[in-house]
Amino acid sequence: YKKRTSHGMILAKGGEKMSKSKGNVVNPDEMVKQYGTDALRTYIMFMGPFDQAVEWDTNGLIGVRRFLDRVYTLKDKVEEIGSDTFVTVLHQAIKKVTEDIDEMHFNTAVAKLMELTNELVKADKIGKNNWSIFLKLLSPFAPHLAEELWSEIGNKKTIAYEPWPVYDPELARDKEITLAVQINGKLRETLLVSPEIGEAEAKRLALQSEKVQKWLDGKEPKKVIYVKGKLISIVI
Repeated sequence: YKKRTSHGMILAKGGEKMSKSKGNVVNPDEMVKQYGTDALRTYIMFMGPFDQAVEWDTNGLIGVRRFLDRVYTLKDKVEEIGSDTFVTVLHQAIKKVTEDIDEMHFNTAVAKLMELTNELVKADKIGKNNWSIFLKLLSPFAPHLAEELWSEIGNKKTIAYEPWPVYDPELARDKEITLAVQINGKLRETLLVSPEIGEAEAKRLALQSEKVQKWLDGKEPKKVIYVKGKLISIVI
């Protein structure tokens, strides 16, 4: 049969002869056999915006398979009580993945799960509760892997009927943000500050920076513009 995905890609099954002039024809059976169903499923959702045509790239599929392999190795870090160093990123992921699924932005949801996985890799231990949340977020994209890992931590019922995680707004709040400091349009400094920082304090910290003082060279700036939570632009 032929199946046209939301990305405008044609998947050919059963050895049908189809044009490969645009490089957008693959045999899903071969992809599943080589990389696994979950990898193919996740890659199709990750390869680009749901409503846009995207060219097939097997290297991208390989990258997704490596991502899932990394997830699988994390199971060795799971304990009853683990590190909480990634809790902020975890709750940000709950928020992002939930919103993205509702809006059919599957590619950015998968990207957020990859970001979360990077944080889990850094952790010494992963608490069972946080690991369970991660598996629930992963399950719509890689259901077979999520189900296997779910059962390995002692769950008897399928993950498919588990309630969806709910994020805590306080836990999802960044403890620090990075402000870029530009001088005449060029990045000269970055500052780690509280997300609640006010304009006056942000400008003060920027102007007191040694790197900024070096570029000012004793001159008074003509203008200092603050873009909340993002950057400070200094004109000299």
